[in-house]
Amino acid sequence: MSSALILAPFSPCQIERLRGRIRVTYESWLDTGRLQDPDGLGARLADDGVSVLIVESDFVFEETLEAARSLRLIGVCRGSVDHVDVAAATRLGVVVVNAPGRNARAVAEHALGLILSLARGIPSAHAYVRSGRWENPAEPYVSMRGIELGGRKLGIVGLGSIGRQLAGIGLALGMDVAAHDPFVESGPPGMELTGLEDLLAWADFVSLHLPGSDETAGLLDSRRLSLMKPSSYLINTSDPAVVDGEALLEALTSGRLAGAGLDVFESHPVAPSNPLLGLDNVVLTPHLGGATEETVARHSVMVANDVLRFLEGDRPLNLVNPGAWRPNG
Repeated sequence: MSSALILAPFSPCQIERLRGRIRVTYESWLDTGRLQDPDGLGARLADDGVSVLIVESDFVFEETLEAARSLRLIGVCRGSVDHVDVAAATRLGVVVVNAPGRNARAVAEHALGLILSLARGIPSAHAYVRSGRWENPAEPYVSMRGIELGGRKLGIVGLGSIGRQLAGIGLALGMDVAAHDPFVESGPPGMELTGLEDLLAWADFVSLHLPGSDETAGLLDSRRLSLMKPSSYLINTSDPAVVDGEALLEALTSGRLAGAGLDVFESHPVAPSNPLLGLDNVVLTPHLGGATEETVARHSVMVANDVLRFLEGDRPLNLVNPGAWRPNG
C-alpha cells in the first residue's frame, strides 16, 4: 500500500477517508510546533517511500523533490503554492494540488470584525470597562460615540474569492460597495467596479484583498493614501508590502487617516519597537484572518478529494501543474 505524510492540520474524518485507501502518518506542524527541514524531509520521504505529501506551511524545495523519488503528489492546504517548487515538481512528474478559497469566508468575516471594531471602538471600550475607568454611566455616550455601517461606503481592492465574500457581506449590511480589480470585468450584483484612485477618494472603509507581488508592492504609497478621506479607515488582511508602512504610520499619526485595522505585518510576531503598538486609532490582530475550524475542514475536504481522485486515476479538481498530470497514472 502507498503511504501519505500529512504535515498540515487536517480533519480526523478526512484522515480516516484517506486511510481507507492509503497508509497515513499524521504530524501537523501545529501539533509538533515545528516545520520540517527541507533536506531532512527529502530523505525521510525517500526512506519511507512516501507517495503523497500534504503540507500547509512546510517548504518543498527542488532538493527535497530530487531526493523523494517515490513522491507522486503534493497536496497544499492553501491557495498559494509559493512555498513549493512547482516547476521542479512538474519536471519530475509530481502532481501538485491546492485548496483555493479555503479561507475566503474566514478572512472576509475577520475584515468585517476589524471594520466593526474601528467603527465602534470595541477594543478600547473593552479596555475601558475592564480597567475600571467606567465611573460615569453617561460618559462613554460622548467619548466613545461611533458610526453605523449602513449607508457607509466600502471600497474593496482585489475582487478574488475573499473580496467577493466581503462585498456580499457589505451589501447585506446596507453599505454602498465598490471594488477595484484590473483582472475582473464584473462584480457581484449591487456593486460597481472603479479605478483605484477614485475608490480611495470615495470610500469610508478601504479593505485590501490582493496578493503580494512585485506589481502590488507599495501600491498604496504616500500619494495614494493622501487621496483617502481624513474620516476613512484602511483594513489590510492581505500582505503588508501592499502598503508603504512609513506612509501609513505618518497618515495615522497626523490625522490624515481616521484609523486602520491590520492583520499582516512585516514581521510575525510584531517587533516590540513597532510604532503601531503605541497608536490608539489602530486595531491589530496576530495574522489570524483565516484561522477558523471551518478553514481546516474546508481544505481537508478539498485536498482529500483530490488525493482520492488521483489514486483512482482521475484528474484532480484543483490541479496546479497540468504538465505533470498523466491520465491513469
